[in-house]
Amino acid sequence: MLQFCGRNALSPFRLERLLHSIQAIVPQISGITANYRYFCQVQRDLTQEETNRLRQLLDVDETEAQPFPDSKLLLVVPRPGTISPWSSKATDIAHCCGLNGIERLERGISFELRCQVTLLPAQLSRIEACIHDRMTEVVLHSLAEATLLFHHSEPGMLNEIDLTGRGIDALLQANREMGLALSSDEIDYLLDYFTRIQRDPTDVELMMFAQANSEHCRHKIFNADWIIDGVQQPHSLFGMIRHTHQSHPQHTIVAYSDNAAILEGEIIERFYPGKNDQYGYAPELTHWLAKVETHNHPTAISPFPGAATGVGGEIRDEGATGSGAKPKAGLTGFSVSNLRIPEAIQPWETNAYGKPGHIASALDIMLTAPIGGAAFNNEFGRPNLAGYFRTYEVEINGRMRGYHKPIMLAGGIGQISALHTAKEPFPEGTLLIHLGGPGMAIGLGGGAASSMDAGTNEEALDFNSVQRGNAEIQRRAQEVIDRCWQLARSGQPNPILAIHDVGAGGLSNALPELVHDAGRGGRFDLRAVPSDEPGMSPMQIWCNEAQERYVLAIRPESLSLFQAICERERCPFAVVGEALAELQLIVTDERSSTHPADMPLPVLLGKPPKMVRDVKRIHPDPALLDKTGMQLQEAARRVLRLPAVANKSFLITIGDRSVGGQTARDQMVGPWQVPVADVAVTTMGFQTYSGEAFALGERTPLAVINAASSARMAVGEAVTNLAAAAIAGLGTVRLSANWMAAAGHPGEDVALYDAVHAVAMELCPALGISIPVGKDSLSMKTAWHDDQPKEVVAPLSLIISAFATVSDVRKTLTPQLRTDKGETKLILIDLGNGKNRLGGSALAQVYTQSGDDTPDLESPEKLNAFFDAIQTLNGSGLLLAYHDRSDGGLFVTLCEMAFAGHCGITLALDSLISLSAEPDDDRDGQVLSTLFNEELGAVIQIEARHHDAVMTILADAGLGHISHTIGSPNRQDDITLMVDGGIVFQEKCVALQRIWSETSFRMQKLRDHPECAQQEFDQILDVDDPGLHAQLTFSLTESVASAPAILASRPAVAILREQGVNGHVEMAAAFDRAGFDAVDVHMSDILSGRVKLAEYKGLIAGGGFSYGDVLGAGRGWAQSILFNARARDEFATFFARTDTFALGVCNGCQMMSHLQAIIPGTAHWPRFGRNRSEQFEARFVMVRIGTSPSLFFDGMAGSRLPVTVAHGEGLAVFRDAEQLLAAHPYVALQFVDNRGTLTETYPLNPNGSPAGITGMTSADGRVTILMPHPERVFRTVQHSWHPDDWPEDSPWMKMFRNARKWVD
Repeated sequence: MLQFCGRNALSPFRLERLLHSIQAIVPQISGITANYRYFCQVQRDLTQEETNRLRQLLDVDETEAQPFPDSKLLLVVPRPGTISPWSSKATDIAHCCGLNGIERLERGISFELRCQVTLLPAQLSRIEACIHDRMTEVVLHSLAEATLLFHHSEPGMLNEIDLTGRGIDALLQANREMGLALSSDEIDYLLDYFTRIQRDPTDVELMMFAQANSEHCRHKIFNADWIIDGVQQPHSLFGMIRHTHQSHPQHTIVAYSDNAAILEGEIIERFYPGKNDQYGYAPELTHWLAKVETHNHPTAISPFPGAATGVGGEIRDEGATGSGAKPKAGLTGFSVSNLRIPEAIQPWETNAYGKPGHIASALDIMLTAPIGGAAFNNEFGRPNLAGYFRTYEVEINGRMRGYHKPIMLAGGIGQISALHTAKEPFPEGTLLIHLGGPGMAIGLGGGAASSMDAGTNEEALDFNSVQRGNAEIQRRAQEVIDRCWQLARSGQPNPILAIHDVGAGGLSNALPELVHDAGRGGRFDLRAVPSDEPGMSPMQIWCNEAQERYVLAIRPESLSLFQAICERERCPFAVVGEALAELQLIVTDERSSTHPADMPLPVLLGKPPKMVRDVKRIHPDPALLDKTGMQLQEAARRVLRLPAVANKSFLITIGDRSVGGQTARDQMVGPWQVPVADVAVTTMGFQTYSGEAFALGERTPLAVINAASSARMAVGEAVTNLAAAAIAGLGTVRLSANWMAAAGHPGEDVALYDAVHAVAMELCPALGISIPVGKDSLSMKTAWHDDQPKEVVAPLSLIISAFATVSDVRKTLTPQLRTDKGETKLILIDLGNGKNRLGGSALAQVYTQSGDDTPDLESPEKLNAFFDAIQTLNGSGLLLAYHDRSDGGLFVTLCEMAFAGHCGITLALDSLISLSAEPDDDRDGQVLSTLFNEELGAVIQIEARHHDAVMTILADAGLGHISHTIGSPNRQDDITLMVDGGIVFQEKCVALQRIWSETSFRMQKLRDHPECAQQEFDQILDVDDPGLHAQLTFSLTESVASAPAILASRPAVAILREQGVNGHVEMAAAFDRAGFDAVDVHMSDILSGRVKLAEYKGLIAGGGFSYGDVLGAGRGWAQSILFNARARDEFATFFARTDTFALGVCNGCQMMSHLQAIIPGTAHWPRFGRNRSEQFEARFVMVRIGTSPSLFFDGMAGSRLPVTVAHGEGLAVFRDAEQLLAAHPYVALQFVDNRGTLTETYPLNPNGSPAGITGMTSADGRVTILMPHPERVFRTVQHSWHPDDWPEDSPWMKMFRNARKWVD
């Protein structure tokens, strides 16, 4: 084993933060260092040249410092027996660089503690907890111990359970020790089967059965028979859900029978590579997908990988729909208990109830889990466009209700050709394929563990049940799937007949499902399954839940084509079995005389005893909401700080919202980019304004009072959010329903039944809405022992995700108040009809209460009328702004509209208070009820001259009596509330926005660079900030180049990608529109000699995470070029030609910055390092185009306009001041503030680059590199904000057309 010392692993501010944490444990520790350590397993001795190349590849620190005297070394490495995602990607790079003598690279971090006292074992244990994730890592105490990383134990043995000798006791022991979570009925079922066939079961068969029949996989409670208070109920829960689709099947293509619902789309011009890998458009009937999952248990145990693999699993569900689909855009959400941020504990958080030791705190979950989920989305290449965040922890009638077991919601939409919506039945002899990453000894028993209450499973089994993610290899697998279904355009059949993702239960669940769905059995070769751990037992190989894997059925005659696709994408695959005519599952193992599994599929997936839920109703006894002592000023501040209400920027800007180039409405609104959007909207393609919209609704605190109203309100909130998009009607809306409950806890089962009945049998049929997809997680209780037994029970939780097609994405409404439209008015449409109920409200929660009377949706007809009225008003151009009323009530609705519009509001409450449903309440209490009730409704902004027309439309819809003109925006930058002509509340918007943003600021300060967090928080103080704008030095009406030669020819440009690149399609679309033939070129094409760059005029490298950026962003990609003779020659020859041009964007920019040795005239280029915030930054910010020789920006110098950025390593790093000075004539883009001044202030300059530099060009202007993404905003509709008068093509389209003109 070779080992090398790398550079600093932690920045100074992170080291200082870590040191403070460790000094709290051992004050005598005076210092700490952290360096990367690289470990290399070799097949043979490396030559000196190879060693030097390896040292350069790893950026080895040649000046390794000597250890301090009396220092303590702690070496953090991946858990032995596993292979980290870093390892697999770094090893791939080494092999591409010709270092084939390397077996495997691995990385750790060596921490050196300066301490002159002996550390006690207890102290050492606490210190180690500060520096590693015990789920994925271990701490070693010497460098020599690192050999454990490459140690492989002997293969584990197949175990048989001695059923014939010990009977049922053997099954009970296995159930307990293996964490199978089998019910007594299931144990009896297995006992009967194996007794009848007269043999002992294997551990493979038991684990497989447990996973396949877990609550997580089989939804036994939702399929159960129900008896409530002795009365047999007529429907199962799932039967009621199905009723919604039976009542309204329109607009749904597939429901309940695949990995995602398929919703009706339309014929669009779909853009992807066809014959000869050339991108192009063709009309195609394209449907879309909807799927929403939860990953609650893993996120509680280990937040980062738990959330990451939750996102990854949901993405795989979309890709594995039909015979192959394409994931498109995502949503996410979190519910946790109180955050209790240090030094900012809120009045409702003072009671610290405690938690089990092996689950993460709410604060730790929200500091790390969102990063895990966002990181997976970012690296895979899927924008996250919607979400929610709720904290809840309240003691009610002596019981603690909260989310110690969190909700981690992951969902999204995708697209699928009408040709591929069904999984085809396949014949005997069909090949069964494993696609994606290798199996590892992780994630064992996840399906069973997720079906158990938190704290009831063995701690070691809980940790075994959590997986870890590798988005880059999942991206590779998705590229294989895409290439397969795209073959139809060139006249070849899709090789994929059927596909499933590998999730809970691993292959033991996925492969039986694959063959069972086709009415087949299967014979599988256990040793054909790719595995990176030779020591795994047959049970571990078959049942592990290692992620990023799919199983497929393909025709034998398609194998060579499929293999060629996989080799081009560098995606591992293996033929692991074949289909049988007989419905038998046979798993063979060449190392065992006994088959690890040999079971009839009807026994495995058939009909174990059906569950019966015999439950009693418990009527809640809620206390009246006591408003005594509540003051309006203090109530407003508390509510604005409640995380469910507060600014959620810290959860949003970490996620790429532009990748794919089809985002039309993200969370950030208006020129000041305030995160208040009601709905997410995407375009269906690059040549259409049709689109898809999705929005969420959840009102879980209501459930502790009235479960049915909580469910109805969740649907209502989703609908009022969705109304902001241009949608034909509620009949086109489809829902995903995700149900969470503490099943088995007194009263919770009936609450679940009541909620499902209310939504599925009553509300949705009345609205014309169906629920074709959803999921349940019914173990939402956390139990443990401190000095006494404790438990925290989550409220019944229904999270609704609503989906609908959009007729015109340009008509999407936002909450941004317009102050440039003359006199305007604000109208409240109060669907609560003046009832002003406060039960379960944010106001109640911040005063540690719940209340007794909840909002409800009593009139589906009125909600339908409301939805239609908003669509009519929007379609008539009568609405300037729209925002629904939800968490925090009317007060928060108006504040958020004011924040988005950068203005104040003057409001008269008289008409609303006169309708108060609390006649005995005093005036102050009525004001509180009016402002903070969370009844359904919305506020709209209209031009004053249209007031009568708007009120007539509302009246015709039957809404006139609940539509109230309540105020107008003001220029005084304050929120002024008046009653009887007197001011009852007045506060500057800046002060309120700072309060509203404080939670996000404090979380960001704990997680990221504190100075950056402070700068963003302080930006709110700039009252005169003019916001985003556009100042162009060229005309937007310039036509496309008109020279006949240009119009008649389409030069070829190579849209280059490496494994992990994810921004190539939108880049190709931009160049295609500019008049080029865009051709898909993979690096494997160049390395193999299949493609020559001599064939191309342009070379374009786009955004993404090549090799997961494991050796630095873009650096591994560059090294694979520089250290490969064929590739280096191809690229050097291309760059040397004077008739070529090149563009590198984001990851392509980072990669090209490392190719200065072969790109003439680039000695002034910087490298690109970690953003100053040390966080991935997805922002929409201002740039100025410089005066440079870049061919792309000809005629654009001096222009200022907004652009999207999405990167983690965009900080321009110059060698010295001399290089920086030399770079200035060649600066193509610089960040500016909203006044047009060059800036280094965060987040106006998201990465901290000196002088705002974010784009450079070569001395001759032929090669340009940019960190921002103009290719994601070449259409006006792709902008998060833009001037009203921009046409279809945005100003950024000019740079692509400049390239086309330059060629001629």
